[in-house]
Amino acid sequence: MSVLVSTNPAQNYVPLGEVTVSTLAKVTEATSRAHMAKKGWSSLSVKERIELLKPIVDAIFAAREDFVQLIMSETGKTLSLSRDEVDRGAVDWLMENAETILAPQKTCDKPGETHEIWYEPFGVTAVITPWNFPLGEALKSLISTLLAGNTVIFKISEECPLVGQKLGEVFTKHDFPIGVFNQVYGDGSVGEALTNQDVDLIVFTGSSAVGEKIYKKAADKFIKAHLEMGGSNPGIVFADADVKSAAQIMIDARFQHCGQICDSMKRLIVEAPIKDDLEAAMKEILESMTLGDPTKEETDFGPLVAERQVRLAEAQLQDALDKGARIVAQLEVDKSLKGAFFPPTILADITPDMRVWHEEVFAPILPIVSFQAETEAIALANDTIYGLGSRVITADMDRAKRVARQINAGNVEINQGSRWLPCNPFGGYKASGMGRTYGEAGLRELCQIKMVSAA
Repeated sequence: MSVLVSTNPAQNYVPLGEVTVSTLAKVTEATSRAHMAKKGWSSLSVKERIELLKPIVDAIFAAREDFVQLIMSETGKTLSLSRDEVDRGAVDWLMENAETILAPQKTCDKPGETHEIWYEPFGVTAVITPWNFPLGEALKSLISTLLAGNTVIFKISEECPLVGQKLGEVFTKHDFPIGVFNQVYGDGSVGEALTNQDVDLIVFTGSSAVGEKIYKKAADKFIKAHLEMGGSNPGIVFADADVKSAAQIMIDARFQHCGQICDSMKRLIVEAPIKDDLEAAMKEILESMTLGDPTKEETDFGPLVAERQVRLAEAQLQDALDKGARIVAQLEVDKSLKGAFFPPTILADITPDMRVWHEEVFAPILPIVSFQAETEAIALANDTIYGLGSRVITADMDRAKRVARQINAGNVEINQGSRWLPCNPFGGYKASGMGRTYGEAGLRELCQIKMVSAA
């Protein structure tokens, strides 16, 4: 049997451990178990599912420090961000609200008649999650899908198999009903084998390129695909904004986790009169930050997740420089650092033909363009195949909301606003996916809707 070796991108790719890659026979076996379990799991009430899931959730967060160390080691995420990821707030919200959200919903109130929507599971679900939030994304997808009454075959990214293994061990040790949670390991070929199986629903978080293939496969199967994919979020800053505040907001929005977040702010669109001042303010902030060992408290930037990500980012950056882009600020990678380290960079003099503008950049690179008129800003914001998130910074709230209505994205944050509450739905337009996670909309996305009328 082949094995998948996990390595540390911050320590010159030293091996951390390994898991056995799932063969086609193992994937088929897992699917069979999920089918055998789906009737029993779906027949439970939401309350009964919560009672079975609660000890699992408690055990996962009791092992918080183990998960923090695994996330840091496998992905290079900094200590502070790894701690932030191992937070149970979103999961607790799902557990506390699932009964109400998935309860029958009355649609009409007439004497002698009842009209209700019932939320019922699809059945066997393939759940495929990414490496940038290995525990957070996995729990969001798994707990939501299981609460909705679906059984699961789970595959985590090949970049973080040890996080997935630890998660699977918790389910196994707590005698979770056989066949309700199943796990397979491997790279994209195992994911493809999984989506080829007889499944009733596919829940995928990852790149738009892979998501598009899954969408086509789901169409051939005539099943639903719930897709959370890439993004190239625009951030629009108007001239009436406070420059110092806007600079900090944009640095935080772009450079967290080295820019390896689908929903990070990837294109800065700034009104011409304050462009130079904003560039200077952002340069000052970036140059005060630290690139280095992700296990140290003071580190702001660790490595990228893998060497292939470094090579891609280098190519995207070089393309911009070859076409005339100017470096506003750039941190230096100390020669003592061995691994997937890449210099956080702010770029100006950007043109639409540059890869950093029209591709998703999953690295700490921020391109800046300027605009003269509001209509131009909106056009620049929408000049992308993606539509996940966006941000507008202005002192004029009427203008902020007017612009927000015209941005083609699933989320718009205004000034210091944050959509990151578990009660808020999250998802995108265009190539950023379809469907929503979190909130009422997210849980109900994972259900069949049955209309029941009686008189």
